[in-house]
Amino acid sequence: MKCKGTLKEYRVIGRKLPTESEPVTPLYRMRIFATDQIVAKSRFWYFLRQLRKFKKTTGEIVSVEEIREKKPLKIKNFGIWLRYDSRSGTHNMYREYRDLTVSAAITQCYRDMGARHRARAHAIQIIRCEVVEAGKCRRPLVSQMHDSKIKFPLACRVQKPSGGLTQANRPATYFQ
Repeated sequence: MKCKGTLKEYRVIGRKLPTESEPVTPLYRMRIFATDQIVAKSRFWYFLRQLRKFKKTTGEIVSVEEIREKKPLKIKNFGIWLRYDSRSGTHNMYREYRDLTVSAAITQCYRDMGARHRARAHAIQIIRCEVVEAGKCRRPLVSQMHDSKIKFPLACRVQKPSGGLTQANRPATYFQ
């Protein structure tokens, strides 16, 4: 999987094709983060092959729908549980991000994992993602923003000369 652009959240529902021995098959629903529907379907079959004993040739996708954020203008703290493959082995991890939407937080997570741990997008698997209350946040990078009296000082204030943009005298345009 390539992580180009921002990721979107998809709900993919699929099942094993009915056979004579098993006429009614259960539905499997997954929450997938991908760039588009094609990648979402591909990731669905990748995970289902690991979890259950069937694959794309013996199954079908019932529906793929994009999930939109209910409140995309409210800032939230997201806790993300993931596992990733590094050069030395497989690791589980919990990370926190502060963003407006789930998909933006997941995109931020993929970028951060690539920068800090050199983890490629295909090596990262999101296990769980949920909104975390301000009091339950564990990471100082997120919890430092919970101060109601937070101030952002100007590092280098430039003093401009008095007068600004307006000129007191009219410019001379005619010369002899």
